[in-house]
Amino acid sequence: MNEATGTLVVPRVNGTRLWDSLERMARIGATPKGGVCRLALTEIDRESRDLIVEWAHAAGCSVRVDRMGNIFARRAGRRADAAPVLTGSHADSQPTGGRYDGIYGVLGALEVVRALNDAHVVTEHPVDIVVWTNEEGSRFAPAMIGSGVFTGAYSLDYGLSRADAAGVTIGEALAQTGYAGEQDVGGHPVHAAYELHIEQGAILERGGHTIGVVTGGQGQRWYEVTLEGTDAHAGTTPMDLRRDALAGAARLILFVESLGRSHAPHGRATVGMIEARPNSRNTVPGGCFFTVEFRHPDIAALERMDSALRDEVSSVSEKSGLQARVEQIFDYAPVNFDAGCVGAVRRAAEALGLPHADIVSGAGHDACHLARIFPTGMIFIPCVDGISHNETEAITPEWAEAGANVLLHAVLESAVATGICG
Repeated sequence: MNEATGTLVVPRVNGTRLWDSLERMARIGATPKGGVCRLALTEIDRESRDLIVEWAHAAGCSVRVDRMGNIFARRAGRRADAAPVLTGSHADSQPTGGRYDGIYGVLGALEVVRALNDAHVVTEHPVDIVVWTNEEGSRFAPAMIGSGVFTGAYSLDYGLSRADAAGVTIGEALAQTGYAGEQDVGGHPVHAAYELHIEQGAILERGGHTIGVVTGGQGQRWYEVTLEGTDAHAGTTPMDLRRDALAGAARLILFVESLGRSHAPHGRATVGMIEARPNSRNTVPGGCFFTVEFRHPDIAALERMDSALRDEVSSVSEKSGLQARVEQIFDYAPVNFDAGCVGAVRRAAEALGLPHADIVSGAGHDACHLARIFPTGMIFIPCVDGISHNETEAITPEWAEAGANVLLHAVLESAVATGICG
């Protein structure tokens, strides 16, 4: 609502300002190939957080941080007691990540607040910009820990106790970076939530669509598999007497890949990390650790993949004389986004005359946790050639502006109870 005129208005974002903010942020943790490395709760991540907080204060927001380091920057609404409309994403990246994954959703949310300020729009509900801690899971596993604790998927103790490869816990890293907040994590209402993100796939670009109206997200399961055999001399140990953990892992890795193909077109199966011990060129590996990840929008398919993996691990370990352990460390079911929020995104794309299509997210996002307890929606824009988690990840200024304008419309529809009109 514009208080000066008493009319309902929908402003537009400033695309140049948004792009400038993205470019400025990309200098923090910049890599030689044009990407970023901002692992969660490193000093580089702290620098990006500090800049976001600085910009949020400049936009007139009050800022608070919870005990998981999640940042909330509030633009006040007319009703101080009203639940907020929450929008944002994450600032951390993969080790060789792109410039837009996650941070586009944070800076898109900031641009929405700036646009509302420019137009002197007053909303009934507050609008909260959020930065979630450790979405990527590249330093601390599992992924999406900050939003997971916020929504009750994990306990606070579990979240703070997750450790990186050097043994540093999230709790310790929060203290080191100055983002160990005092506010309780979660436990308060959210009127609606939206996350703006790049697609991280090629469906929108190939279809000629500027906006993806995200209707749901795939379920995911993460596993850690450990095989124990016997270290042995590579030259003196006959093949039939070996208990080669790496060879057993190789058989299982090929099996995992075949599982993904057998559950096409939606199934995904990946081994992304492997460690062989003792990792010496003339020693038969006596130990091996590797990760497995399954994704599918059908929970029954995930159950079948889970069962098949466990059966194959048992079979390979028995035939190879290995001890085996399979630990599932991450599990969430497929999620459907709120019909009202999905409708708001679709109406926004139509009002702006933007080509759009319904889409299911193949990647995990903080919005998937939120959707389990709050009305939630997501907005996708294309990325060039569908490339993400890669330093060459790219979007266009036009796509960035279009997605932020859709977010602005959707946020206003949720934050102004009487609706919006242009």
